[in-house]
Amino acid sequence: MMHAMDWQHIAASISDTLGEPFEIERHSSIGGGCINSAFKVEGKGRSFFVKLNRAELLDMFVAEAAGLTELARPAAIRVPEPICYGRSGGQAFLVLENLQMGGGGRDVMPLLGQQLAALHRYSAQQFGWQRDNTIGSTPQPNDWQSDWLSFWQQARLGYQLTLAKQQGASSRLLQKGEKLLDCVADFFTDYQPEASLLHGDLWSGNYAILASGEPVIFDPAVYYGDREADMAMTELFGGFGEAFYAAYNEAWPLDSGYKQRKTFYNLYHILNHFYMFGGGYASQAEGMIDRLLSERG
Repeated sequence: MMHAMDWQHIAASISDTLGEPFEIERHSSIGGGCINSAFKVEGKGRSFFVKLNRAELLDMFVAEAAGLTELARPAAIRVPEPICYGRSGGQAFLVLENLQMGGGGRDVMPLLGQQLAALHRYSAQQFGWQRDNTIGSTPQPNDWQSDWLSFWQQARLGYQLTLAKQQGASSRLLQKGEKLLDCVADFFTDYQPEASLLHGDLWSGNYAILASGEPVIFDPAVYYGDREADMAMTELFGGFGEAFYAAYNEAWPLDSGYKQRKTFYNLYHILNHFYMFGGGYASQAEGMIDRLLSERG
């Protein structure tokens, strides 16, 4: 918990950004996150969502704010508006629009599928992004590259294998990972990805339905890449439901090779979970690599 003066500092930052006075009358903790602390602050009929973390992690919040701004550019799908960020009382903070959650159930999933396809239609000339960010709490390099395969080899799979080695992964997993790196092109023999705007970390915990019934996505790890990477992530921890995928494919059909490549893309996230949490994610990653090596074109 921060001290009263620190909350006043955050209130002053909000006021400076809005160009009008704002005072925090109440602040309450909000659960649900494993990386940041989260609070709702209220005053004079207004409320904001505040994330807190260690002061040295401010750049993570700066990148998140930039990512939300990027996702808002095509006006395809709702995202929280970033308000301000900074340091106060030895902690970094990020203030976001406070959205009222709690809308309808999965009947809104077709709309989410259509909106995600529209987001993915927004593209760039190269793969990557204007700045690095994080995937979870792990640094995610995004240097622009003209070739998608090189980008994935270096900035995604290769980078995670380096982190896995630091985390004590077995030589067997690392050797298999290097073998997979060498044959990345086998998965793209007749498929040329576009540089689509991606959320980057689109699992079921990073979308919600507003009280208005409108879908919203948040906590991004933004970059421009193959849209299949976003779609694969939606399937990693339970999936978004058949209506979502049917609506997405009606708006922009996925390539037939996606069924194989989704394992390829989700390997990145499983390796990242091994780096962050250890445990059985190493054996899960090794099993995915074995499957991919046996199936490659």
